[in-house]
Amino acid sequence: MLNVCPSSAGKAPVWVDLFDPTPEEVKQVEAEHKVRVPSRAQLEEIESSSRLSVENGTIHLNMPVIAHEGEDAPTALGFIFNKDLLVTVRYTRLLGFRAAIERFNADRHSRTSSEVFATLIESITDLGADALEEIGLQLNNDSRRVFRNYGNKRPRNIARANRALREVLAAVGESGEKLSQIRESLLGLQRIIPFALDKGKDWIEREIAERLQTAARDLQSLNDFEVHLSNKVQFLLDAVLGFINTEQNDIFKVLTIVSVVGIPPTLIASMYGMNFRYMPELQWHLGYAWGLGLIALSAILPTIWFKWRGWW
Repeated sequence: MLNVCPSSAGKAPVWVDLFDPTPEEVKQVEAEHKVRVPSRAQLEEIESSSRLSVENGTIHLNMPVIAHEGEDAPTALGFIFNKDLLVTVRYTRLLGFRAAIERFNADRHSRTSSEVFATLIESITDLGADALEEIGLQLNNDSRRVFRNYGNKRPRNIARANRALREVLAAVGESGEKLSQIRESLLGLQRIIPFALDKGKDWIEREIAERLQTAARDLQSLNDFEVHLSNKVQFLLDAVLGFINTEQNDIFKVLTIVSVVGIPPTLIASMYGMNFRYMPELQWHLGYAWGLGLIALSAILPTIWFKWRGWW
């Protein structure tokens, strides 16, 4: 799809948006505007030389973006940027572009390619901030679920508690995956803004340069917040795994105590179950009660001892 946004004067376009373009649309843009449009494979390359370059005065930038609809994996976004024109290349619907187009259509004063570029950068940065805030709220909820439900009291239903902990573990892991994708997008923005300001310093307007510098400072603060959230994810993962291990250790401890408590009664019962001809207790009138009492006492005494030691 080829979207062309003209300048406020209605003359040559200042922004050409290639959304999942066909080969014919790519050739049309290259022929009309004398620029080279990279392929999708080229946009997805990770080398710095492939993501940041200048050809005949035109800046070529590409970065991964996570703020899009209906997709879980990052997608590539490319900028072809010079004094007169901005060409964007994308292969999925990006929420930041919708906001930028609305701002572009609502703004009636003179528009330039650098202004459109700054608007897009600001929109993507805002979406990254919103995504981080959402993940922060989710992690706070997960933290309350973990420490309020398992930190102060022992759950009665161990199986249900372990199942709930596994659900929290999966949720925290998903938040960590989203954070890694946001980190990749933020790093891409942090790379392209200084490069664009440096290579376009002769024609990027002062006001636009200040907006881009403000966006760069916002990205630095978002990067710090992302590091904080990543540390929180790791802390919650360790905490949840610790609770799961504790619950499993308690189960093994109970099984061990039960098995130890059951050994003396089993020994006594097996001794009196031996088929010997002469056993004094067999002739006693109270021999049966004696055997039962001895079995009960052999089970009660270890239980009291475990309780006194605090193992029960």
